[in-house]
Amino acid sequence: MRETPEELDALQTLLDTSLARSTSHLRSIINAERTLTAEQLTGVLTGMCTLALSTVTAKGEPRISAVDGHFLHGKWHFGTARDAAKARHLAARPSASAAHLRGEDLGVFTHGTVEILNPEHGEPSPDWPGLLAYVKDFYGDDTFDWDSDVVYFRLHPHWMSVYAPDLSALTTESGG
Repeated sequence: MRETPEELDALQTLLDTSLARSTSHLRSIINAERTLTAEQLTGVLTGMCTLALSTVTAKGEPRISAVDGHFLHGKWHFGTARDAAKARHLAARPSASAAHLRGEDLGVFTHGTVEILNPEHGEPSPDWPGLLAYVKDFYGDDTFDWDSDVVYFRLHPHWMSVYAPDLSALTTESGG
């Protein structure tokens, strides 16, 4: 877990307010007995978690693809090739949705806006050096030309909900 107490508080507030403003149908599926706290969630979402990422084309058509997601500091971080269609979509239209699913044991659903952490031109985010060190450690220092080949995004959520009917089913299996 890499979250500060302030980040955990913000994540818990997001989870609570997202569920409170959800439809009655969603609340009949995800409720206090079938969800996780922010602290539990950050303990479960470790390592790489495959995300189904949804972007939008210039014509307003939805597109979905998979990315390696890393849940750090209470937010999803993911990368892709600089020339990937999803990178172009997100640069032009930064709204995105992401879902991480583990069978029927876990569903993490997020809607928000992405921030480019290492733009091709311009200054990187102040958080980029820390994320770069993390991904180099995770994938290997020489896996990519980290400056030219890949672009990394942080998804700033405005809505997030978690379906998890049995925490013990998540804590007995390994990683994401």
